[in-house]
This record gives sequence, structure tokens and C-alpha cells, in this order.
Amino acid sequence: MSARVLVVDDILTNVKLLEAKLSAEYFDVTTALNGVDALAICERGEADIVLLDVMMPGLNGFEVCRRLKNSPTTAHIPVVMVTALDQPSDRLKGLDAGADDFLTKPIDDAALFARVRSLVRLKSVTDELRHRAIASRRLGIADPLAAAASETGLNGRVLLIEDRPTASERLSSALSTFHSVEVEADPNLALAKAAEGDFEAILVSLDLQNHDGLRLCSQLRSLERTRNVSVLLLGEAEDRARILRGLEIGAHDFLMRPVDRNELLARVRTQIRRKRFTERLRDSVQSSMEMAVMDQLTGLHNRRYLDSRLSTLFDESALRARSLAMLVLDVDRFKVVNDSWGHDAGDEVLREFADRVRACTRGIDLVARLGGEEVVVVLPDTTLDAAFAVAERIREKVEVEPFTIQRNSRTIGVTVSIGVASRRAGDLSPAEMMKRADDALYRAKESGRNRVIVASAA
Repeated sequence: MSARVLVVDDILTNVKLLEAKLSAEYFDVTTALNGVDALAICERGEADIVLLDVMMPGLNGFEVCRRLKNSPTTAHIPVVMVTALDQPSDRLKGLDAGADDFLTKPIDDAALFARVRSLVRLKSVTDELRHRAIASRRLGIADPLAAAASETGLNGRVLLIEDRPTASERLSSALSTFHSVEVEADPNLALAKAAEGDFEAILVSLDLQNHDGLRLCSQLRSLERTRNVSVLLLGEAEDRARILRGLEIGAHDFLMRPVDRNELLARVRTQIRRKRFTERLRDSVQSSMEMAVMDQLTGLHNRRYLDSRLSTLFDESALRARSLAMLVLDVDRFKVVNDSWGHDAGDEVLREFADRVRACTRGIDLVARLGGEEVVVVLPDTTLDAAFAVAERIREKVEVEPFTIQRNSRTIGVTVSIGVASRRAGDLSPAEMMKRADDALYRAKESGRNRVIVASAA
């Protein structure tokens, strides 16, 4: 997997060495000799991952990392701290600054390449979501990147898969300070629990009795319910090759025994924060998709969706020689409601009206707000007589029970007029069917309102 790697170090020899190694693995390498230049490159979106030296004049690596992770535009970029510092306190400081990993010089090439590829894979998952989330701001959604970047990574739900009682007790005790932790010793039960539970991080021991921890990791990454959960491996020093293999098959991070308590907390928090970042972007994309096709007041589909979906339903009906019917509904004297009780009351009526229409239709029916107080219902595989029955059911449901307005302090009577039409063999487009339904609605209004009129079948 190719990617744009930014190497940041104030010593040119170190920069050239890493650049040569990464270029030989077909990565596209960019370099910076100080933190200011590194921040500028990332702000321009020219890096997929940053290899960042700690000891630099001016802005040190910790401060550069902190600024990257606190900015909504760069928080998604993975940062690997590369330094000669090898104390647990140094690793903790880097992780607290938001670093995704901490590699100690001299760097093991296999570990470096495995880590870079793993983090680039994770970033690629979020990139498309980011682009769509940014686009969603045009629809009026609050800035999703700012919300995602502010995530703390605390109070997560963590599953610990460890069959050694002493180790599980110590790890669970440390994690419980900031998270809700469940421990499972049986790998098979753990897999089922992971699929059923809403976990944000799963720690997997590589030293399980009678079970391959890497296979369990692979299963967690392949199951639909656990595919997006952060997976961290727990291993011994001699498990290094297996850990690198684990990163290749989808593990997000690892910890070497004996596990430092502070590093454990920092790495778990980082992974939970990354998962929530991705989820926020995914939710933002979902919201933007819904806003693009949904009417925000009533929750019905909007005119844009109606136009595109109706054409498809019409063509399918003609191709298969199946019935297709349409209702055009208009709330009677809705202007009087707005003039007498205010537009807020009118909005309450429209929301309740939409709910009652939905209650009388099927899941396969298309219900859309055409505009104002007018709603269209498209009924696949429905004859004209059956469509008339649906329309009558809606009319009665609207008329029989008064509508509550002004926060349930008042009730008013509301009625609806409905025009009904069906597809004819000679129709060339759904516009012809809609025109007949609209004409029938006009006749219903002219005939006194609160009634259903069916367009002539001739």
C-alpha cells in the first residue's frame, strides 16, 4: 500500500536515512527539518502519516504532535514519534500528546514498515468519511471535524480477553479507573460477547491456552459486528514477529509485557478516541445523506428524492406490467391554521399529519412531502380500487381525531382532500399519472373538501 509519508527531523542524515528506507518500500516521502514546516505540510493535506522526531529546536515533537491532534483539519493524520528516548515516561508523554505510536532508535525496519502500513490502512478508512463530512457542512450540519477532534477517549467499553487470572486482574484494575471493563478467559465466549456487546476496544492476549490469539484477532476483524472495534494485542518480547503479523491482519496497536500501567491507559485511550473519531464522521455522513433526501420538518422524503425514486418505480411497473398508483394529498384550509394559530402550530399539524399518513402506508410505499401542506404517496403493486381504500383510510384517520397544537394545550379539527390515479398503459412518464392525481385533488377541493376523488380510468 503506497502512501505519502512525512519525515520530520532536524538532523539531515536521519531524514535521508528514513527517506531511503521508505522510498525503497515504494512510499512517497516528503521531508521537513522543523516543526513549523511539518505543520504547514499537514495543513495543506500533503501527508498520510507523519514520522516525527522528538528532540528538535523550537517546536519539539511533542508540541508538534499536540497541535496536529488538536486541529480538526489534521487530527486524523497518524503520528509516529521517532526518537532515541526509551523511557516509559517518554513514551507516555508522546502518547498523551496524541501520538499513535512511539518507535525508539535505532529503528527496526520490519517494525517501522508494519506500523506505517497499519496506520495508513486505518487512515484510508476515515479519508472518504472526512471528505463527505466536510461536504455535509453545506447542509447546515455542525462542523463534524471539530466535534470529532474534541473527543477524549475516556469512559469507553473495553473487553479484555486474557485467561491468566493474575494478569487479567491487574490489567482490569488499571483500565477500570477510566473505562468500563469486561474480562473473558474463554476465547470462544469472548468472540460471542464481542459480537453482542457494544465495545470500543478489545485487548487480546497472544498467550492464550489452547487458542491462537492471532486467529482470534483475525476473526474480530472479519465479523461485521466487530469490524470497526479497536483491537490491541498483548505479547511477550519473543512474540515480536507475531505482533508484526497481527498488525498486518488488522490489529490497531500492541503492548509488550510487562505492561506499564500508564502506557496501557494511554494506548487504549488513543484507540478509543480514534474509533469515536471515525464514528462521528460516519454519523455525520449518514446525517448528510438523510438531509439530502428527507424533509426536516416532517421526516418524510423530500421532492428531490420523490423525483428520482418515482421514475424508477414507474419504469419497473411498466417493464413488469404491474400496477402502480399515486395519491396526492392536501390539508384543507391549512392557511387558516397558520393565520389563526401561528406557523408553529402549522408545523405541529404537518408533523402529526405526516405521522398519520405513514401509519396508513406500507414499508414499500413512497411517502414524500411535495411542498407546503401537500404530500404524495406512491403505491407499488396497487390497483386503483386498492389505492382508493388507502386514501379513504388516510382521510378518516385525519378527520376522526383532532390535532393537538401549542404543546398539547389545544386541539383543532383537520381534514384532507385526496386525488387518486394509477399508471395507464399509454403513459410515457410518471408526470402524466401525477397530473391526473392532481386534477382529481382539484376536483375534491371544488366538491367541498374532505373527500377522495379518483381520476377516471378511461
